[in-house]
Amino acid sequence: MKDHRINELIDLLHSAWKQEADLSLLQLLSKLAQEAGFKDDLKDLSDDALIYQLKMRETASTDEIPGLKKDYEEDFKTAILRARGVLKD
Repeated sequence: MKDHRINELIDLLHSAWKQEADLSLLQLLSKLAQEAGFKDDLKDLSDDALIYQLKMRETASTDEIPGLKKDYEEDFKTAILRARGVLKD
């Protein structure tokens, strides 16, 4: 894992663990995995899934997913023209 991802994960875990200080680290990770719907062994939980769950667990289910809004187009025609390079940003 790159340094920035490690730091991001530590920051996210830190704030989540402060909210649930009575849990051990493995208990917290297990809870996060359950919230994300992960049913396999905890050792198979990916860093991406953990980071995503930590970022999104406090948001409403209707909120936009970070990183996807930049690619969103309301109009299909505009999306096609932009993809073909006819329209510029």
